[in-house]
Amino acid sequence: MSDVKISVIIPVFNEEENVSLLHESLAASLSALGAGYEIIFIDDGSTDNSLSELKKLKAEDENVKLIEFTKNFGQTSAWDAGIKLARGEYLITMDADLQNDPSDIPKLLYKIEEGYDVVSGWRVDRKDTFFKRIFSSFANTLRRFLIKEEIHDSGCSLKIYKRECFDGLNLYGEMHRYITAILAIRGFNTGEIKVKHRPRRHGKTKYGTKRLFKGFLDLFTVYFLNRYLSRPIHLFGGLGLLTFLAGFIIGGYLTVAKIFYGISLSNRPLLILSVLLIILGIQFLIFGIIAEILMRIYYRVHNTTPYAVKEILE
Repeated sequence: MSDVKISVIIPVFNEEENVSLLHESLAASLSALGAGYEIIFIDDGSTDNSLSELKKLKAEDENVKLIEFTKNFGQTSAWDAGIKLARGEYLITMDADLQNDPSDIPKLLYKIEEGYDVVSGWRVDRKDTFFKRIFSSFANTLRRFLIKEEIHDSGCSLKIYKRECFDGLNLYGEMHRYITAILAIRGFNTGEIKVKHRPRRHGKTKYGTKRLFKGFLDLFTVYFLNRYLSRPIHLFGGLGLLTFLAGFIIGGYLTVAKIFYGISLSNRPLLILSVLLIILGIQFLIFGIIAEILMRIYYRVHNTTPYAVKEILE
């Protein structure tokens, strides 16, 4: 059995001035807990001296592990690599920009030991730009509306998970923003706790409009996973039946108009619309069947199921 209780996973991209300061405060907080721990840094293709600084920390502290990416793959990939390497009972994720405070880690541990599977930080007093705070508020509202997420601040990187949360779960794209939502969909118990948020002291923010649009698109992916992951035919089949029925009704109306009233259909746009809707309806039905087949292949190939078992009593 591993003697590591806590694994802290930290993606790093161009944070050369922050990593040593972060390690110092992080090691102090973790050592005070009196439990075995490891700190996993993932260099996500940094172009400054971040990697050199991380290698120094690795040489000085046996609790530090380092993953070096060949190029910048993004925060989601970095977290996925760190999670797969981690050995701890509890996995903690945080940013490397010093805005998350390591002194909040004991509070996260106390909270998760109340019976939660996931505990997310809630940055009540955010030290970000006006633009970031406005978009974050809008994104959180949209998440709660579409996927019924109860977490107030899903974008906060400071979170703690029980390691079984990630059994059979692979992260991709920009899905790190929605890990708590995905785990909630799988039936894990999620909670949150207020944490401190500090202004950035060194370096530049990696946040931009490009990430805004990526996150918006990934939100719809999570919405689909929440509603139709194990039954995609219900989505595509439902759309197919509706469009086919609309086309059929319009076609029936035009047929009656032609036969009983002698109305010419050669210059009627409704005729084109009717044919288009019928074809779209058939295509949606075919997409639904293909999606059903693909999902069954996915579950069989990956030896996983659309459900999660919490406990078996025999």
